[in-house]
Amino acid sequence: MLDLKQFEVWFVTGSQHLYGEETLRQVDEHSKVIANFFNNSPQIPVRVVFKPVVKTPNEILTICREANIASNCVGIITWMHTFSPAKMWIRGLNALQIPILHLHTQFNRDIPYNDIDMDFMNLNQSAHGDREFGHIMTKMRMNRKVVVGHWESGSVHEKINVWTRVAVAKHKIQTMKVARFGDNMRQVAVTDGDKVSAEMKFGFSVNTFAVGDLVQVIHQISDAEIGKLMQEYEDTYSLMPSLTKNGEKRSSLYEAARIELGMKAFLEDGGFSAYTNTFEDLYGMRQLPGIGSQRMMAAGYGYGGEGDWKTSAMVHIMKVMASGMKGGNSFMEDYTYHFDPANSMVLGSHMLEICPTIASNHVKCEVHPLGIGGKEDPVRLVFNASAGAALNVSLVDLGNRFRLIVNEVEAVEVTESFPKLPTARALWKPQPSMEIGLQAWILAGGAHHTVYSQNLTTEYIEDLAELLDIELVIIDKDTTIRGLKNDLRLNEIYYK
Repeated sequence: MLDLKQFEVWFVTGSQHLYGEETLRQVDEHSKVIANFFNNSPQIPVRVVFKPVVKTPNEILTICREANIASNCVGIITWMHTFSPAKMWIRGLNALQIPILHLHTQFNRDIPYNDIDMDFMNLNQSAHGDREFGHIMTKMRMNRKVVVGHWESGSVHEKINVWTRVAVAKHKIQTMKVARFGDNMRQVAVTDGDKVSAEMKFGFSVNTFAVGDLVQVIHQISDAEIGKLMQEYEDTYSLMPSLTKNGEKRSSLYEAARIELGMKAFLEDGGFSAYTNTFEDLYGMRQLPGIGSQRMMAAGYGYGGEGDWKTSAMVHIMKVMASGMKGGNSFMEDYTYHFDPANSMVLGSHMLEICPTIASNHVKCEVHPLGIGGKEDPVRLVFNASAGAALNVSLVDLGNRFRLIVNEVEAVEVTESFPKLPTARALWKPQPSMEIGLQAWILAGGAHHTVYSQNLTTEYIEDLAELLDIELVIIDKDTTIRGLKNDLRLNEIYYK
């Protein structure tokens, strides 16, 4: 799990010299109180660092440039305690290369009716100072998050929590590396795409490595390392009898452990955060990685099947955003439907690779034949996903742009036993209904692979799309097909 406390956002307050030293001293003190309060908030996962009040164009430009190059600074929070003429901010905002949150608050929560005077009014001018600041960012067409409310409010802290997590994700996406073991599944469109455009837009790199290079690392894993991981399997999961000591399929578990350790070593040595593979390209491997890919995701790596590098990258980025939160995020696929008019549902699953962080029950470790791939029976973790609100998120390449699609869903408890389906399983109801949700997804060009999230809300994905400056399509309880079609038409004009 990623420790988000290694990252920081800077709290920057604007004012001007017009008000005199006493007022500026109070502005500085109040700003420090707010920054420290945020830094100590259990809701805000990163460090909030107070910065002295900026009062001139040069001070603003300097703080923005310093924030850009600070290695662990992922964004700045700005607030105008007094009136801060917006022309002073133009050069600094033009230079700023990291996310910005505009906090529209004031130091006092209430109007002190009996004591308020012009000195108080001169000091506490956020109501119009923030409007001046907001105007210049709108005129400069700057993407930013605006949060309104008193700084002690829990709802304000929660909005900042979401934004800081997304800011960390943007910081990570700019340097992350995705390894593709082999290429794309042959003839498949949506899992492929323009990797050069992706690096230009997002920053992450995607490169292919021969499966033989991975196999060479796998064969270097020692028996001692494998034995230690085998013991971890036994301590963590319920092994089917054939995988226990002296079981007839014990060697399959041994090979699965070797593959997991080899993948882990390859990714760690190369500094990769995510990876893909495909059952069509397994040269030199005895089985398709099942339990290994599942456990690598549980450790925070992104994964995408059949060469799906976009979903792989998104799995890792959404796991970064959700660090420390209850629930999980996983590679997922809409596999088949339950079209009962009274209880329509989607069955989400995959051949092998679903992350156990979304499990509702004790996880079983099993080995079964796989009808495709032509390799030995792979080991996998079998479980049911938890019920509750969830998201399906898809990043697709439309040629002239990338589109991020999110569908809000309601996962339901899995009560059936599925005796002949030894995979991880999730059941959910798309919003606003089965018919409209699926129709909207297809019209938007959503992929058959998604990132399934139990702990992130649509607000996180909205903020991410805003920070990455990419198109966003939301399918939720308010979606209509007529409205969606109009939105898609307008988006075509906007992005043309």
